[in-house]
Amino acid sequence: MVDLTKLTTETRNRDTINLDRMTSIEIATIMNKEDEKVIKSVRDALPKIAEVIDMCTETLEGGGRIIYMGAGTSGRLGLLDAVECPPTFGVSSDLVVGLIAGGQSAFIKAVEGAEDSKTLGVDELKELNLTNKDIVIGLAASGRTPYAIHGLKYAREIGCKTAVVVCNKNSEMAKYSDVAIELVVGPEVLTGSTRLKAGTAQKMVLNMISTGSMVGIGKTYENLMVDVMQTNEKLVTRSENIIIEATAADRDTARRALKDAKGKVKTAIIMILLKCNYDEAEKRLNMVNGHVRYALEN
Repeated sequence: MVDLTKLTTETRNRDTINLDRMTSIEIATIMNKEDEKVIKSVRDALPKIAEVIDMCTETLEGGGRIIYMGAGTSGRLGLLDAVECPPTFGVSSDLVVGLIAGGQSAFIKAVEGAEDSKTLGVDELKELNLTNKDIVIGLAASGRTPYAIHGLKYAREIGCKTAVVVCNKNSEMAKYSDVAIELVVGPEVLTGSTRLKAGTAQKMVLNMISTGSMVGIGKTYENLMVDVMQTNEKLVTRSENIIIEATAADRDTARRALKDAKGKVKTAIIMILLKCNYDEAEKRLNMVNGHVRYALEN
């Protein structure tokens, strides 16, 4: 049998022993109170989170990929974070990758026993042609998922950077990571249901990792997403709004610049602020690896 007795995520919450007798407002209130612990757990882990952001930025700058791997809720959160990166930051879909035990179909329907596999995670990393340029980030509330553990072991064997986001101290997964982000949220309102506080904490950290590393490689200017993809009318308007915010231009000017910049928001901003043509703006951006601020300052 698997021993779960030492995992805080599996212990009973003494404040919710009478959960089945609570009214709706009492349930909502106690859950809200418990969620306050999530903020503290993430705050306590900020130095480790910053380390992982730096590792991911370095990985992306070196031509590598960020690869999340987990099972159940943790795996779904990794997939969710990965698929949001292309439309938000204009990166290719293989730059940030989410792996979930049981394959992508497990995002919708659980694949029983997949998380216990000692080979599945390794096989998937091999299919991705994992190299030592990449970083593998294991995700598991328990910190003991075999699927992720053996994936991390393989990643270390070939020289990858590794990190984990877990919700228990001194986990098995932490032994195979360069940096362990440990989010101690305490027992769940519903015993063992780690889609609650543990899942919320992991989602917050993944937001920080992906956003922080994308800022690091120049995917933002000020707090504007200047590589946003224009895949619908809303995003075309958002792109125009970003140009207006960054340059104080009127909408007609922003719209014209976006067209002249072949739909590239960064290039349009440089063209307006430096009063240059498309080729010059592109040259300036290429010289500084796409960082708008550096292009403007230099």
